[in-house]
Amino acid sequence: MRTTQNLDQEISMSSIPNMESDASEENHVEEHYAEFSGAQRESKLELFGFDSLVNKLGLKNMIGEQVPTHSGTRDGEDVSITLGQPKPNDFKLGTMMGVFVPCLQNILGIIYYIRFSWIVGMAGIGESLLLVAFCGACTFLTGISLSAIATNGAMKGGGPYYLIGRALGPEVGISIGLCFFLGNAVAGSMYVLGAVETFLDAVPAAGIFKATSTSVNSTLIPGGVKETIHTPNLHDLQIYGVVITILLCFIVFGGVKIINRVAPAFLVAVLFSLVCIFIGIFVAPRHNAPSGITGLSLKTFRDNWSSDYQTTNNAGVPDPEGSIYWNFNALVGLFFPAVTGIMAGSNRSASLRDTQRSIPIGTLAATLTTTAMYLISVLLFGALATREELLTDRLLTASVAWPVPAIIYIGIILSTLGAALQSLTGAPRLLAAIANDDILPILKYFKAADGGEPHLATLFTVFICIVCVVIGNLDLITPTITMFFLLCYAGVNLSCFLLDLLDAPSWRPRWKFHHWSLSLLGASLCIVIMFLISWLFTVVSLALVSLIYYYVCLKGKAGDWGDGFKSAYFQLALRSLRSLGADQVHPKNWYPIPLILCRPWGKLPENVPCHPKLADFANCMKKKGRGMSIFVSTLDGDYYECAEDAKAVCKQLSTYIEYKRCEGVAEIVVAPSMSEGFRGIVQTMGLGNLKPNIVVMRYPEIWRRENLTEIPSTFVSIINDCIVANKAVVIVKGLDEWPNEYQRQFGTIDLYWIVRDGGLMLLLSQLLLTKESFESCKIQVFCIAEEDAEAEELKASVKQFLYDLRMQAEVIVVTIKSWEAHVEGGVQQDNSLKAFTGAQRRIASYLAEMKEKAVKEGKPLMADGKQVVVNEQQVDKFLYTTLKLNSTILRYSRMAAVVLVSLPAPPINHPAYFYMEYMDLLVENIPRMLMVRGYQRDVYTLFT
Repeated sequence: MRTTQNLDQEISMSSIPNMESDASEENHVEEHYAEFSGAQRESKLELFGFDSLVNKLGLKNMIGEQVPTHSGTRDGEDVSITLGQPKPNDFKLGTMMGVFVPCLQNILGIIYYIRFSWIVGMAGIGESLLLVAFCGACTFLTGISLSAIATNGAMKGGGPYYLIGRALGPEVGISIGLCFFLGNAVAGSMYVLGAVETFLDAVPAAGIFKATSTSVNSTLIPGGVKETIHTPNLHDLQIYGVVITILLCFIVFGGVKIINRVAPAFLVAVLFSLVCIFIGIFVAPRHNAPSGITGLSLKTFRDNWSSDYQTTNNAGVPDPEGSIYWNFNALVGLFFPAVTGIMAGSNRSASLRDTQRSIPIGTLAATLTTTAMYLISVLLFGALATREELLTDRLLTASVAWPVPAIIYIGIILSTLGAALQSLTGAPRLLAAIANDDILPILKYFKAADGGEPHLATLFTVFICIVCVVIGNLDLITPTITMFFLLCYAGVNLSCFLLDLLDAPSWRPRWKFHHWSLSLLGASLCIVIMFLISWLFTVVSLALVSLIYYYVCLKGKAGDWGDGFKSAYFQLALRSLRSLGADQVHPKNWYPIPLILCRPWGKLPENVPCHPKLADFANCMKKKGRGMSIFVSTLDGDYYECAEDAKAVCKQLSTYIEYKRCEGVAEIVVAPSMSEGFRGIVQTMGLGNLKPNIVVMRYPEIWRRENLTEIPSTFVSIINDCIVANKAVVIVKGLDEWPNEYQRQFGTIDLYWIVRDGGLMLLLSQLLLTKESFESCKIQVFCIAEEDAEAEELKASVKQFLYDLRMQAEVIVVTIKSWEAHVEGGVQQDNSLKAFTGAQRRIASYLAEMKEKAVKEGKPLMADGKQVVVNEQQVDKFLYTTLKLNSTILRYSRMAAVVLVSLPAPPINHPAYFYMEYMDLLVENIPRMLMVRGYQRDVYTLFT
């Protein structure tokens, strides 16, 4: 056995780049690698027919052997295993810096500093606890769903977009992903404006323009009824905001390493400010504290327990004449942004060393940490100050902070700048991940190489951020941002709910603490919170998502990511198939499922899988396109030799079906002959009650020219197999002239109803009328009577029957005598009699050859490999019957758009050649005809 070396060296898997644009990324089992060198092909495991695992997985690196790189991969995923330390440009992050710190920075925002104490004063301690628990439960349940999906396999860049897209499909993923990107980009501007406004409040002299002063009335302010509110000038906000956004842009352009050096500095200052707040709460009241700060007091706690919703002005100061009335629903909208930010770590999934470990631990730890801090803060603020102080002191956190209030201003500024930095870091990577999937061509400019920085996406994000900063007023945009975050959270919960409920074999997340009921509850909370905040902004957000979804469906490239909807469709199909059972379908629920035989009787041009008009005819057999068609063809030969050719032909046939916009599937069968292949198809194709019930094929009009014996025997064999298998048969004569959807037909659809076929011919005529090509036509039903005396009675019966079937048609009864009269005179009769005598002569010649061959070989009369018995009088009778029917059709239906006639079954013990002569005589000089044979089952009902 060979010794191994360097087994203790680190084996690292490189990130998985998106190198192809077909967006089908989860089919790992069938990856096609480049061929290995000749020496590596020699394997002791050659018996198995595949490369050994050592070659396949690159494990020869462990023993010092060089494995050539793969020239290409399937589904855009390049998995390589290398020795030693990671490449210098493959800098990866751990749980703390990659997930926990970004989430903590995004969650701890300006709302805690300037609005949290005010919320406690307005809602009271009891309802504030309920508010924090309500919003925290929403994000915690979303974190559980996120953890389950993120640990169900390798995760690429894009964070929540990647998870939602792979669970709910590319259309839903891109719709929510783009809205989430927009929310992150605009949220960055909100954080920047918050930092600038706090800075100008703390240092008014830094303002370039004069600040705006507003006097407000308040009954809660001690010693007076008016308060002057100073707000920074809009132009100062714009100038400082643009400058700070550009500075943050330079930091983001420095890459992940620079961000990870800067982000902790922001976070340390924020955590220090929080510690100062809690120290100040426990040492309050100090000597210079306002009178409303009582320190931690049980009396104050009891006074602040209940809610006291009031009307306030725009600054949040209670004012009876104010324009804003606050209630619990409004406070949900105000507070919820303080718990968002749980996706900050998953947004950087492409930069994480181990997504399956880091995302669950980091996200849930940040969520629990901040929620616990909020709950404790509710209790402490509620016991710290009177309600009047809580409602009037906008910066109570600064008033109680130890040792000086300036620490809080610094904490607010650094907190908002840290959150802005995380937004400007995560949003471009989200946009680049969407662009890399190459679903929307319009986003191709924002693609980023694997391991590289998304520079164009960053510039676009900064541009959006600067535009919003210049606008300056985000009162109308901020609720929409919250809606986008909630939509993303709802999408993650629904994704986990769907995957958990379906429980496909591939659903095996490492995170075990999840259940579909928790995901459903989380999604429901997201929707409830959206409507609690504002039903108007909820409708606007949903409308925007719907527009993006429609655009992706219209302009996007098709992609199959193995999403949950496909699994749901599969399970629904299985359940529906089981519920249908194996019993016969009731006539009211009968749908045509045509089996289209695509193999031509002659030759088609190269790379043309079947006749171009077959799909047009298949669509005519469906009402409003509903129903499934099965396009089948056969290849003559051995399966082992022709398997690859069959796959290529099947792909061509599928492309043809898609091009003709026909709902159907393609199947190719390899068999020694066409008749044997069809016999296998008609026995095995389909499942349960979804087996094809109608066989459609083209009439072999070229049988005389191409092959005198093979085509007749195959044609008759197919019809007999259909009869034995109880399948209906529709044979199309004149397929070359069959109209497409744009060729309008006029005239009549004539039915020659000779035998009872379960009503299939009548139903086909009604289906033809539903198509634009035939909607201007009228139906004529021709019935056959043996005596003139029966004609009127038969006509009345058929009319009543058609009336009960809700069919509008003209009924015409034709007697045998009238047929004989048509045979005796006129040019058409002479031509028909000429065809009749020609067929008699050819049959007699063929029969003579058969008899001569039988005498020579000393065997009974043989045809098509079996013994036959020929009754010449019966042959003449068949010829004469088809002649009379052909004459009648030419007389009454020469100008018909299409003629439908009952298909006679091949006579027993007659050679196939004879049957072809009968059929030729029937279809002669009729340009477009459908020969229909039912399968002795009713396909309609008279009853409702």
